[in-house]
Amino acid sequence: MKKLLVSAFVGLLAMTASAFADITVTDVKGRTVTVPKVPERIVLSFYYEDYLAIAGPGALDKVVALSLSTWKDWRPNQFAAYEKALPKLASIPDVGNTEDNTFSIEKVIAAKPDLLILAAWSYDALGEGIKQIEAAGIPIVTLDYNAQTVEKHVASTLALGKLMGTEDRAQTLARTYEDAMADIKARIEKAGPTDKKVYVELAQKGPGEVGNSYGNSMWGALIDRLGGHNIAKGQIGNWGPLSPEYVLAQKPDLIFLGGSEWLNKPQSVPVGFGADPAVTRERMKAYLGRPGWSDLPAVKDNNVFAIYHGGARTLSDYVYAQYIAKQLYPDAFKDVDPARNIADYYDKWLPIKADGVFVLPYAAGGQ
Repeated sequence: MKKLLVSAFVGLLAMTASAFADITVTDVKGRTVTVPKVPERIVLSFYYEDYLAIAGPGALDKVVALSLSTWKDWRPNQFAAYEKALPKLASIPDVGNTEDNTFSIEKVIAAKPDLLILAAWSYDALGEGIKQIEAAGIPIVTLDYNAQTVEKHVASTLALGKLMGTEDRAQTLARTYEDAMADIKARIEKAGPTDKKVYVELAQKGPGEVGNSYGNSMWGALIDRLGGHNIAKGQIGNWGPLSPEYVLAQKPDLIFLGGSEWLNKPQSVPVGFGADPAVTRERMKAYLGRPGWSDLPAVKDNNVFAIYHGGARTLSDYVYAQYIAKQLYPDAFKDVDPARNIADYYDKWLPIKADGVFVLPYAAGGQ
């Protein structure tokens, strides 16, 4: 009996120690991040949907402050859908964002979080401000989905899942991403190399002003991984506009117009939550009317597509990789339905439906 009691007591001690053990992860910047327990007060600066997918039901209840404008202003229809599903979103304080230099360290500290989630680029932008946050005893974890690499997507997902006590969920999401990208790679290798040139433009300001293209990051990194020939590569760094003359001279075979739900952008290509395909195609048509575009192979062959800019740098971006790959290697991906896959992702992992337009060919009946 005494042995049983001792054994039970030792077991209880082990469980108690485990319950109060520190949680330590290595984030995408190679930093060691330690929290004493699963955080209950989160300040969330970016990667909103990824946080909700990884942390699961009840995740927003832990958010005590966030960077509002990079969600509400950049993706207003997406934000509105979440606000309807998660009413608490309307009352969460705003700490500003590093993109427009409104990020307030004072507001972060005042929120008394036990974890600050930062995009790697926000961490870099804060510079010496990081020391002020850490001096207040606030742990910081950096995530990086912008790099568009499987490695950083997985590392970010697993680190956040461990911190939030949702390791199983995070591992499934990471494995889903890895498997999807591995399937894409296998199909491409079987299909053999392509010589198709690809041009991506952020279709935000209308055809009269050239929008950003992407060299080393986001859509550029994705095209590179898929074996397409990104005409922006070597011309710009992460992002920036290409000259109209250069685009015409390159004669791209595929054109992707990155659209979103921007406010006060009446000539932008609307893509995303609540988008109407007829309006999306109407705005795309204006781009095709640019001088010289009618002679481009992509326009002649009906290979112009709208793609959701909000879908880049997320855990669901494998779906957009599938879509781009489907245009690069039509036969290899004829049984893949990216539009269906994005709907399935939302159904499984997020509290809202993917209602809208996320990928769309300009030519009706296109893939």
